[in-house]
Amino acid sequence: MLPDSQKKPNPLERFKSWIQKHPARAYAIGAVGLVIAGSLTTAAILWQKPEPKKVTATKSQKIVEKPKTIYYSPLTGEPVSDQGATTKAVTAIMLENSPDARPQSGLKDAEIVYEAVAEGGITRFLALYQQHQPEVIGPVRSIRMYYVDWLTPYNASVAHVGGSAAALQLVRNGGYRDIDQFFNASYYRRASDRYAPHNVYTSFSKLSELNSAKGYNSSEPKPFDRADDEKDPVQDGTAVDLKISGPLYNSSYKYDASSKMYSRSQAGAPHLDREAGQIQAKVVIALRVAMTRVMEDGYRESITTTGSGEAMIFQNGHANKVTWYKDSREAQLRFVDGAGAPFKLARGTTWISAIPTSNGNVTWQ
Repeated sequence: MLPDSQKKPNPLERFKSWIQKHPARAYAIGAVGLVIAGSLTTAAILWQKPEPKKVTATKSQKIVEKPKTIYYSPLTGEPVSDQGATTKAVTAIMLENSPDARPQSGLKDAEIVYEAVAEGGITRFLALYQQHQPEVIGPVRSIRMYYVDWLTPYNASVAHVGGSAAALQLVRNGGYRDIDQFFNASYYRRASDRYAPHNVYTSFSKLSELNSAKGYNSSEPKPFDRADDEKDPVQDGTAVDLKISGPLYNSSYKYDASSKMYSRSQAGAPHLDREAGQIQAKVVIALRVAMTRVMEDGYRESITTTGSGEAMIFQNGHANKVTWYKDSREAQLRFVDGAGAPFKLARGTTWISAIPTSNGNVTWQ
């Protein structure tokens, strides 16, 4: 066993001895150590990944999501894919309705149709298209002044084969998008299974090309006031008869509650589109209008289109007596109910028939 003088001092005792001999240095080193330790602790706290907070909705709290914007067709009021669809070019087409022109093509795809007497009791259709673009359309015929009055609010191109003097003077004045077959024959064709003048046809592949060539790439149509369907409408307008001129041109509609659509018949038989079957409408409107004969490059029918008059609107199986107003050629038709409130149309395909106040009639059950 070594004597105490030869034993190595304990490290702890050596450290204590050093502190006693050098107290100032010991305090300085201790202070630095405390600073370093504090910094390391702070860094560890800052770099620590916080636990994600769980958010749970209580009964008194609701998670509010931004509502999705819904865009509607200005012609039918039905939802469309995006805002661009609402400004697609609108095209109005004059379609014949003499027995030799039946069945028509492309008429079932029309989104709005105006029906009126053109001459000799024979009715004719002004068919408007925006979202629907059928490939076979016809027979295309001539235009009359009152059809111009009805189409003006739609900012539409108008496809026709000539027309009355007054109508042609108006649509050719530079203020309309005239795509008359007379000046654009290559965009129309003559069908071999019909005889002239009942054989002029076109297609939207041709009309879209023609519209694009003329710069008619968009439209700003003035829409009807539309609304969603009533939940439980009174079923008092499920069978509708419209007397326009005579047996070959009078029409009727039968309502189907399951589809909420009216199937159209004409001359006592279903009114067929040659490619698409029986024509249907969501809304049927009977406008009571004054109709007279005037001398204009021969005798022509003249129909009052501005001002006001009585009308019946059939939708959702319900008959609604209203008053129609059209303030000017540029203004859209509007409807007011018996209480003086604006009447809104159901969303969907709409057929509007001009019923002469002199010899026309509207009945329903």
